[in-house]
Amino acid sequence: MIKKIILGFLAFYQKFLTLLSFGSCRFYPTCSAYSIQQFETNSLFKAIYFTIIRILKCNQLFNGGLDYPKVKVNLHNIQYKKINVKYWYVPTGNKQYLIIKNWNFKK
Repeated sequence: MIKKIILGFLAFYQKFLTLLSFGSCRFYPTCSAYSIQQFETNSLFKAIYFTIIRILKCNQLFNGGLDYPKVKVNLHNIQYKKINVKYWYVPTGNKQYLIIKNWNFKK
């Protein structure tokens, strides 16, 4: 419930309020896209924590650049059927993965 409210606010922010900031995010994906991916793939408290850390890093004291969200995923329940991939998980070691969005995803 809370995640849906936060995701709705983030969608509103991306659609209307980013027009006022003129694309000032120093990272890719942008801070709002990063937080949406965090809320869709992590627990509520982890997503809030990592989103706050990301927003605090989005200033002139940090270089910026690529900063994909990292999550821990349990891949034991693998099914062999046609799938529609929303996120690609790229392994980084120790059961952690980078999240890369599939822009061709269709609901």
